[in-house]
Amino acid sequence: MTSARTRKLTLLEGIAAGIFFGTASIFIRFLPTLDVFSIAFWRLIIACAVLAVIIFALKMSRGLGYTWKNLKRLVFLGFFLGLHFIFFISAVKDTTILNATVLVNTTPIFSMFLSSFLFGLKPSRLAVLGIAIAIGGVCIIAYAEAAIAGSISVTTSGTSSLKGDLEAVLAAFFEALYLSYGKKVREQSAILPIMLSIYIFAAITIAALSPFGGGETPQFPTEISLILPLLGLGVLPTAVAHTLYFSSLSNLKSFETATMALLEPVGATVLGIILFNEWPIPIFVVGTALTLAGIVFVSRGKAERLLRNR
Repeated sequence: MTSARTRKLTLLEGIAAGIFFGTASIFIRFLPTLDVFSIAFWRLIIACAVLAVIIFALKMSRGLGYTWKNLKRLVFLGFFLGLHFIFFISAVKDTTILNATVLVNTTPIFSMFLSSFLFGLKPSRLAVLGIAIAIGGVCIIAYAEAAIAGSISVTTSGTSSLKGDLEAVLAAFFEALYLSYGKKVREQSAILPIMLSIYIFAAITIAALSPFGGGETPQFPTEISLILPLLGLGVLPTAVAHTLYFSSLSNLKSFETATMALLEPVGATVLGIILFNEWPIPIFVVGTALTLAGIVFVSRGKAERLLRNR
């Protein structure tokens, strides 16, 4: 019963993370003048500040000792997460809403293959079916959103971008690496101290790569109209959502956690209705139903350890 309750808790963490991820696109909408690296860097720095305050307020600083014992793993995790943020934000700017949404959400597929080939975990048929159904639902949701925005075939610059499509795929791939590589780390550590370390290394990665990406040293904005949404981006979809997301790895496989994130477009659309009165076309309901059904299938499926010949 304890194991079952633990799995239910981690499923709830993954679902909550997926819903909170939906706030990211809302906040990014209010940051049109900030470049990719500034958005990615400062959302992580804000998340670091939030976690640091909580850690020291709750006297959890002893857990930071794990950082020095596992420095190499945490540097890699920060590197993967930093690359995910860079490519995800770039994809949103360089390709269509439809392409970015669908391609970024292929993370469960990459996670499933990485779990099978690198860690010998074979997903159940029910889990594979659930992933396929959930991604199908996301495709329908993306189509509904793109139809409203009038961006099914063109980007904001007027042309479809293969560069942005590739960035979206790379964002999904690096997120899958982050989850697959991070599962063992999560099982051995307290969540808040470990996430603070990962966020710090991710921010360092972004700052180091900024000059190579054509950007300048990330500058914190001075306008209140930019500061507020940036703070929101750093708190809700980063400090809260990404922490819950990684925490769910304690009793979920990486592809299961990745599938929970498919709730992001659902959450974003609901917030769009509440904040901007942007109602989706009726087919959105079909996409949502499929996504939720797929997540239910994945949550009920169980991965098996593959037998390898020695």
